[in-house]
Amino acid sequence: MTAPSDQLDDGAPLVSAVVPSTVSTIVAMRELKLELTRFMMSYKFATDEMLTKINILKEEFSAIHDYSPIEHVSSRLKSPEGILKKAVRKGFPLELTGIRDNIQDIAGIRITCSFISDTYRIRDLLAGQRDVTVLHEKDYIHAPKANGYQSLHLIVAIPVFMTDRVQPVTVEIQIRTIAMDFWASLEHKIYYKYNGAVPDTLVEDLRQAADAANRLDVKMELLHDQVVELESVDADGADLFSFDGLPPFPLPRGLLESFMRGRVEPE
Repeated sequence: MTAPSDQLDDGAPLVSAVVPSTVSTIVAMRELKLELTRFMMSYKFATDEMLTKINILKEEFSAIHDYSPIEHVSSRLKSPEGILKKAVRKGFPLELTGIRDNIQDIAGIRITCSFISDTYRIRDLLAGQRDVTVLHEKDYIHAPKANGYQSLHLIVAIPVFMTDRVQPVTVEIQIRTIAMDFWASLEHKIYYKYNGAVPDTLVEDLRQAADAANRLDVKMELLHDQVVELESVDADGADLFSFDGLPPFPLPRGLLESFMRGRVEPE
């Protein structure tokens, strides 16, 4: 019996024909994995940067005005599988540059505010930052969708400083009130339960609920404005050196009073 040959027909060793191809495939897979990892990390870093900016605005606004326009902040990052499925569904090229250019909601942040005016205030504060570029805006508060959906959508670009380059990365930001967020959450659950085929009666009920939520938003903001106006009237008659109405501050009262006298007394 003839032993199995370890050579091809032309006499070349079999190993020399197989190994280079296998090695090149492994190298290519490693490079692809590295590119995908850095691709996803860039969106995570962009989300982290935007969350830091939002938290700074929240804390500073609270310290200055004793009130925060931001009630809650959440974020999400699409999975690589979800990104590729969307690219296939939309007919986008399956390469990272094309995906980056065409899919702009890979990273997402949702900001929940107390009142309608707060949504625009937060939009202006974020858009006013030097390294944040607003690429696109959809105002579904001013012009709600047909089903009643309301929210303020922004697509922003922010520079992410990687080890070898500065990469501009897009982040989708949704800004809405508590009532809008509650309605949107319920609407999503209903459409998921019915797999998109929601009965007409429920669709109409959802639209009416959206109208009710909007009326609630308007009413609550009017009440808030009245309270703020009353507080400002009370403050006008307060003693200049009365600290009873101030939030806790990490300085002794006497030192604060000394600073105050230095600011108001003539030289």
